[in-house]
Amino acid sequence: IAREVFDRIMPGPNQVSKLRADVAVEAKDLLDVPDGTITERGVRHNLNVGVQYLEAWLRGTGCVPIYNLMEDAATAEISRAQLWQWVKHKSRMAEGPVVDAPLIRRFLGEELEKIEALVGASRFATGQYREAASMFGDFVTADRFEEFLTLPAYERVVGAAR
Repeated sequence: IAREVFDRIMPGPNQVSKLRADVAVEAKDLLDVPDGTITERGVRHNLNVGVQYLEAWLRGTGCVPIYNLMEDAATAEISRAQLWQWVKHKSRMAEGPVVDAPLIRRFLGEELEKIEALVGASRFATGQYREAASMFGDFVTADRFEEFLTLPAYERVVGAAR
């Protein structure tokens, strides 16, 4: 990313000055079960971004621009955790279908096609998108919630380096 673009996105060393006086969070707020709508678009977006981030991470890059946002492991973790919860609790999308392992696998295949169109056939072929999609799908559909997605991913990176 060009320095002048980076300076516009992140003009200082941190964002401490960006206070949110309009937000008041109490302890009970952290325990409330959120109320919202699960959409196919949201499921697909979580899969797409999670795969793109994990693919970059497998190549050794920890922070990547995805859809004009700078993303890191936290984004992938949030996407994964949300999807895992929806699968575990057999949540239903607004469009009707239940979020389950077969739906996740089908959407992953379709999102991989979109990613290939986005990055190009050459970049897709030399990248680790299929491995990232397989891993991300496994995380999302596992019986047990993996503590951090980067831990098993790190094992693959280290194993590949040996």
